Amino acid sequence: MVRLNLSYTVMSKRKLLELVKEGHVNGWDDPRMPTISGLRRRGYTPESIRTFSDRVGVAKRENVIDLALLEHCIREDLNKNAPRVMGVLDPVKLVITNYPEGQTEELQATRNPEKPEDGHRIVPFSRELFIERNDFMEDPPKKFFRLSPGKEVRLKYAYIIKCEEVVKDEDGNIVEIRCTYDLETKSGMGSTRKVKGTLHWVSVPHAIETEVRLYDRLFGVENPDDVPEGGTFKDHLNSDSLKVVKGLLEPSVTDAKPEDRFQFERTGYFCVDKDSKSGLPVFNRTASLRDSWAKMNTGR
Repeated sequence: MVRLNLSYTVMSKRKLLELVKEGHVNGWDDPRMPTISGLRRRGYTPESIRTFSDRVGVAKRENVIDLALLEHCIREDLNKNAPRVMGVLDPVKLVITNYPEGQTEELQATRNPEKPEDGHRIVPFSRELFIERNDFMEDPPKKFFRLSPGKEVRLKYAYIIKCEEVVKDEDGNIVEIRCTYDLETKSGMGSTRKVKGTLHWVSVPHAIETEVRLYDRLFGVENPDDVPEGGTFKDHLNSDSLKVVKGLLEPSVTDAKPEDRFQFERTGYFCVDKDSKSGLPVFNRTASLRDSWAKMNTGR
């Protein structure tokens, strides 16, 4: 029998067992493992694995398949089927100074633009929001279409805002961005004003705290078995294959169950992990939004 080999990992049971026994991974179902249980916990669907198998086909000799093809298959599946939510993984507070204090709006947001029949979800909007820290720069380069002093962007599903002031702590770190909004620019109300940047956000009083596990490739090289004399495949382990952050999500995920899958808008695809507890959901990153395999194979 010919074994299917994937880049950036090992498929030998003996080597996978070493990784488990020595604590390099958290068991056979660790989302970085190339096992069915690991792929399932990572958020891979049966359909995506079948599609991958069909595209690889049957080989008569051992060969190495680019892991990017497997990632492309799950992106393709989840883009069609995963509901969208907004989540902020590195938050900074944004205050809309001319928005009424204590007011909350319920905005309509698309569940999945690929499946209009799925309808809409409700997203709460308020005076205080969280945005991604890297969506703001005080001194931006050219073609930075996100938020900066004196510049305007659209908050997705909401309004156009303009940055008026930046508040810093004693160490010079930005702790608050103060903006104004244009009431006449609410999404869906026919405003003709256009801006180049659109940001996702989460309302501060409605945000759901979550643990987000950002998984990456288990090894830092395509072929972990390619080692110099005296070395081992474990020398190539990727020290950044797992990063854990505290994120904030919109409240539509409140009732999410293990193995439920979502696209965090502008961020990537995520799956609810079995470690989730009441009041603290845990999400595993299945894949980022960027698809290197599709890009390579279309010549873009």
